[in-house]
Amino acid sequence: MDRPISRRDFLDGVATAVTCAALPAATPAARPAAAPPAAPPARPVPRARLAGHPAARREQRHPARAQGLRGDTPDAIAVPHALRDGRFWRHAGTPEPTGEHYDLVVVGAGISGVTAAYTWTRRHPGARVLVLDNHDDIGGQARRNEFHPAGRLGPLVAHGGSGALYGPRAWSPEGRELLSDLGVVPGRDCDTGLYPGLGMHEGVFCDRESFGRDRLVVLRPGRPAAEWVAELPVAERARQDLVMLFDHPPDWFPGLPDGHKKRLLAGLTYQGFLRDVCRVHPDAVRFCQTMPSATWAYGADALGALDAWALSGPFSYPGFAGLGLKPEPSPYNSPCVARGRAAGQADAHCFPEGNQALVRMMTGRMVPGFAADVSAEHVTTTSFDNSALDRAGNRVRVRLSSPVVLVRNDGPPETASGATVGYYDGTRVRTVRADGVIMACWHSVIPYLVDDLPPAQKEAMRRAVRLPVVHATAQLRDWRAWRDAGVHRVRFTGAYWAGAELAPPVSVGAYRCPVTPEEPVTAHLVHTPATPGTAPGAAAVAGRRALAGTPYAALEFGVREQLARLLGPWGFDPARDIEGLTVNRWGHGYSPAYARPWDAFHPDGPSPAETARRRFGRVAMAGSDAVPGGDADAAVSAAFRAVRDLEGADPV
Repeated sequence: MDRPISRRDFLDGVATAVTCAALPAATPAARPAAAPPAAPPARPVPRARLAGHPAARREQRHPARAQGLRGDTPDAIAVPHALRDGRFWRHAGTPEPTGEHYDLVVVGAGISGVTAAYTWTRRHPGARVLVLDNHDDIGGQARRNEFHPAGRLGPLVAHGGSGALYGPRAWSPEGRELLSDLGVVPGRDCDTGLYPGLGMHEGVFCDRESFGRDRLVVLRPGRPAAEWVAELPVAERARQDLVMLFDHPPDWFPGLPDGHKKRLLAGLTYQGFLRDVCRVHPDAVRFCQTMPSATWAYGADALGALDAWALSGPFSYPGFAGLGLKPEPSPYNSPCVARGRAAGQADAHCFPEGNQALVRMMTGRMVPGFAADVSAEHVTTTSFDNSALDRAGNRVRVRLSSPVVLVRNDGPPETASGATVGYYDGTRVRTVRADGVIMACWHSVIPYLVDDLPPAQKEAMRRAVRLPVVHATAQLRDWRAWRDAGVHRVRFTGAYWAGAELAPPVSVGAYRCPVTPEEPVTAHLVHTPATPGTAPGAAAVAGRRALAGTPYAALEFGVREQLARLLGPWGFDPARDIEGLTVNRWGHGYSPAYARPWDAFHPDGPSPAETARRRFGRVAMAGSDAVPGGDADAAVSAAFRAVRDLEGADPV
């Protein structure tokens, strides 16, 4: 029983679990989610190498350069799944102490976990801190993807998950404090006029999965609805309904005050609003289904109608103009939707690598030797050395590929002065001691790690259902076909990948984004596997089942096939034009369910989120699940809150 056990032992168990999970289950009837094409790619792009390959060793030092399947890889999720399925401790053996003692151990190296470590070291200079994570790179879903096309001076950098800081001017005080400390100035560096200056706009691709044939429609600003709607392959009645929704919708609730109208919308999904209130043709409902998919990981069948109103624009979420609603968001809106509306829809800040830039800047300030430059201006182009993250002698250490398997207070939670944390190092369980612990991981996994949590807190944490999402980043030889098609961002109405777009034109410091269509560029695609027509929890489970059974080859071929359908008429050839591909699979991606607006108000007691984030002895709770909103600001706010909890500034 005490023999070393490899990740392969757990992977074998995961394969069995996935097979069982893929068995048919009784679910409500719903339009099935699109499946990727089954044919294998004829000329595969570079893939991740086997562990012994020299290139694989380079990728371990520079994980952002690795291609193929990334994110929640089998290696990253094998141990968490074994814990969930009750298999881990049957094979793990007796934990062995490392002899290490830290002032703070943080579980999770995403935005919230690294922010917690960073904030602690700012408040307690000289503190010894250990950050543990099951992935092979820092950032959690804030992941950097890097490509090195021939002829370009320096890499092409893109994000593989958490892509932008939305509404940073309306962030919490803690969030704005962190951005200011890191030197992040929201809104600068993005050339918003580049693509429109080349005649490139947003578009919608009505696909054969939805309407029986493919048709790209360009949504040029100022274009009358009657003109572009006429190009859609939908029924004539649907065209009439869409023109009405976009141009002259009536007041669907005449005579009612603003607050009453918003409460009615809060009780509807956007799909229900279109179908039951507006009573439009099914083709019109189908046209709007994927409007929220790329951003929220679910469709119009799950997005609240009130949130759709808050997000509505010239080409999105039509039907609300006649209601005459006051512009102020309602308390029934999702927190991050309300924040975005308050700040302005265009208020977003992007780094080329997405939000991993924040994580790298904070880590570089804490870990000597990790980053050559930690400024916001140079973080994209500076050199990084992952081998410095867990270097002996550093006061702050980051230990990757080390999934945590146990956290317990050393004594009764009411009187404990420290805690023990166990993690799996690839062969056996090792333990460290800590004065305090911050859990900055998925809340749904914490009950498996802290097994003596109060039952009510465990139940609340299990309600934090996250929806799966897949981010694919393709490195393209050039983007002439996009220019000739007249688009830089496209929404698909029902195909496997819900959206595709060229990289945001962000230049910062020495990094220069591609500015001419003849240059190499990256394109980003998003797939949201949650099954339409079901509750969030069931939709997430069904989506993860489907995703677990989808091999990388099918994902790769799906990218090739869908880009060819979109851009083939303008000369795009996927075999020639796709030069690299990284697919970041996130089984637990977006939007914790208990941060939804209908869970935000509990007059008879605390909300599930409030119950879940209670401190338990010397263990405090962070992570974006801990604060309503589920975005980067929520992750930062949760980190500050957890630090205060351990310091005793806030009650348990």
